[in-house]
Amino acid sequence: MDVRQIDAAQITAAVKKLFMDCNYFIGGDIMAQLEAALAVEEQPVAKSVLRQIIENDKIAAAEEIPLCQDTGMAVLFVEYGDKVCVKNGSFEDAVQQGVREAYTEGYLRKSVVSDPVFDRVNTRDNTPAIIHTKIVPGDAIRITAGGKGFGSENMSAIKMLTPAYGVEGVKQFILDTVRAAGPNPCPPIVVGIGIGGTFERAAQLAKKATFRAVDTHHPDERYAAMEDELLTEINKMGFGPAGLGGKTTALGVNIETSPTHIAGMPVAVNICCHAARHASTEI
Repeated sequence: MDVRQIDAAQITAAVKKLFMDCNYFIGGDIMAQLEAALAVEEQPVAKSVLRQIIENDKIAAAEEIPLCQDTGMAVLFVEYGDKVCVKNGSFEDAVQQGVREAYTEGYLRKSVVSDPVFDRVNTRDNTPAIIHTKIVPGDAIRITAGGKGFGSENMSAIKMLTPAYGVEGVKQFILDTVRAAGPNPCPPIVVGIGIGGTFERAAQLAKKATFRAVDTHHPDERYAAMEDELLTEINKMGFGPAGLGGKTTALGVNIETSPTHIAGMPVAVNICCHAARHASTEI
């Protein structure tokens, strides 16, 4: 197969559109779950909160304005075809420029600081973005992008479990993490779980899991059953919409897995609020 050339400007334009779209338009899977939650909710306050969330998301889409004031830190999962060559610039620079243009021209809040501890000076364009790249066969670039707000990000956790903890230990850590988060991540939430790999791989998987549609399941029926069980148990906690009580604390629980070392069983929990923003494209 011949190498396919893609102009850097095309990547920039695609990334710009992804971040504007994901900040203006909530996914159909999230909207469907919100409406389903409203249909079964009995508590008046919870019903009112759900109605306001749904109305907010519809207004954001109609007026093309941010559905949440925290427009997030830019995160991208990229499947980069091994027969692709970027011309007139680098892939990295093209992506960062796309993020820069989306957040400045789209009037999205800039939330990134250049140094995490000492200076904490705002970069004023929401860069640099976090880019996770996987080289795959083919002549296309597939990008899934999302803006990750930190009210929920701050409630995430990772633990290096050993195999002796077993399935019950894994579930207990996940439930303990969500229970400790309580109302802070702005429920109803999406719970992304990464199991396996190494310390950093588990965290990456957990973030990737939050980008997966909440109406899908892990392909392994054992993990799919665990997703359903955890969702039921989390909703029994009763935090409810906005943490004011109700039947729906979580809209979905998504698990991603990876092979790991014989001595380990890393588990990461990445919590995302109901503004679960992500959009995908292929170039």
